[in-house]
Amino acid sequence: MKKILRFFVFTFALYLQAQERPKLVVGIVVDQMKMEYLYRFNNDFSEDGFKRLMSNGYVFHNVNYNYMPTYTGPGHASIYTGTTPSVHGIVGNEWFSRKLGKDRYCTDDTSVKTIGDGTEAEGEMSPKNLLTTTITDELRLATNFKGKVIGMSLKDRGAILPAGHFANWAFWYSKTGAFISSTFYGEKLPEWVTDFNNEKHFMPYITKGWDLLKPVAIYDESLADENSYEGKLNGAKPIFPYNLKEMFDKNDAGIIRATPFGNDLLEEFAKKAIEKEELGKDWITDFLTVSFSSTDYVGHNLGPRSIELQDTYLRLDITIADFLNYLDKTVGKGNYLVFLTADHAGAENAKFLKDNKYNVTNVEPKEIVKGLKKFSTDTFGEDLVLNYSNFNLYFNKEIIKTKGLEFEKVKQSFKEYLMTQDQIKRVYSEEEILGANGNDFYLNCIAKGYDPSEDGDLVLLDKPGYIEYGATGTSHGTPYSYDTHVPLLFYGWNIPKGETHDYKDITQIAPTLAQKLKITFPNGTESKVLLEVLDK
Repeated sequence: MKKILRFFVFTFALYLQAQERPKLVVGIVVDQMKMEYLYRFNNDFSEDGFKRLMSNGYVFHNVNYNYMPTYTGPGHASIYTGTTPSVHGIVGNEWFSRKLGKDRYCTDDTSVKTIGDGTEAEGEMSPKNLLTTTITDELRLATNFKGKVIGMSLKDRGAILPAGHFANWAFWYSKTGAFISSTFYGEKLPEWVTDFNNEKHFMPYITKGWDLLKPVAIYDESLADENSYEGKLNGAKPIFPYNLKEMFDKNDAGIIRATPFGNDLLEEFAKKAIEKEELGKDWITDFLTVSFSSTDYVGHNLGPRSIELQDTYLRLDITIADFLNYLDKTVGKGNYLVFLTADHAGAENAKFLKDNKYNVTNVEPKEIVKGLKKFSTDTFGEDLVLNYSNFNLYFNKEIIKTKGLEFEKVKQSFKEYLMTQDQIKRVYSEEEILGANGNDFYLNCIAKGYDPSEDGDLVLLDKPGYIEYGATGTSHGTPYSYDTHVPLLFYGWNIPKGETHDYKDITQIAPTLAQKLKITFPNGTESKVLLEVLDK
């Protein structure tokens, strides 16, 4: 009798301990989402998607990235590690590595191989370049590897970096139409993933095509269809309706990325993962990371004022509503915790701003490189430019040494030349960056994004409004608010209703989750938390 009593006491104690954590945490990242979209498109959203999260959860209206460059890889890494590229090491999506002397992609790993129906290059990926732990790593450790962690996205980096080093799985989309992974996670795909891929869930979206979700009059927050600020979409003119089958026949299944249906496909896959991996079925907390990438592809190609982008967000709203309803039914209301944010925001199209009398423009990166090389040849008789990318300028130190040039004088000459260029606000040297004391806001952002073993000898800061990109669509990367200001919504398990307009850093998310879940902080974080969602 005493043994039975002790068993029930022990079991009840475990249950009470489990109640201190949700059954499932779902991290949602919407690629290239500006906070402004929650305001601009609000009247056209349903009550059950974004509005449900905002009305019944906690809204942080003033969350910002606190470093440069604001790109997808660094963004996902920073959300989940609670630190910046200067610490976690993901200083771009791809960059010229000073240490290696060649280009490096953020999740490249040639020691692993593709599993699933993807090309060799698509699957040679892992989190090995990520130098710190993630909140998902710390959950795995805290549960003695019993809590599951699964990451997924259309992009490899959007799946791999959030899932961390200890994930059970990370899955990303191949141009074959299949979700794939690498041997970093296992020797073969789970059977349910293979079954999902064999069912070709992408095809019904392609067959149906893309037309407006609502009457065209609803889209009065956007510019007219087919305007001069839009590029082409998968080779087609930017005008509705889109014949996706024709695009597919000319290309491959990757064309779905730049449509809202990439998000829908990912949601289908996420629901299947929850079902088959039994996520949230017990009180050992699991973590699912979901990164919706189609918003970024549409934004880059067609810009933030396009009807296509607005339609993508209206459809994503419905997708999120469906996903929340699914979580209610499978995990249970109050048993799961959701946060939604973005990996970066995005600039206005510079030509659009110029046409409306703001004296800025776009600058093609290749033209910047051409100018740098010409200046170098004219001044020093040699091309001293080793690489220019991600606002970083690298010098060929071997040639500088061979010619007997003084490196400091070379850098100063290039700085003086660059300051004559219309788009340049400031140019910072490595010494200035590493000596940043916080007084210069933008220098501090650059310092938080700078790794001296990887980044350049000089870092360029463009003036506000200028964009290093083509004439159509948009991009991102700067430390200005249009690239850094993103949404942050918390919802569900032990989250109070409310809102704040106080300034917050994106790096506060991971340590806040650690405190919420009562687990160890990721090992690179500064441990600053969002008290507003910790009080309950």
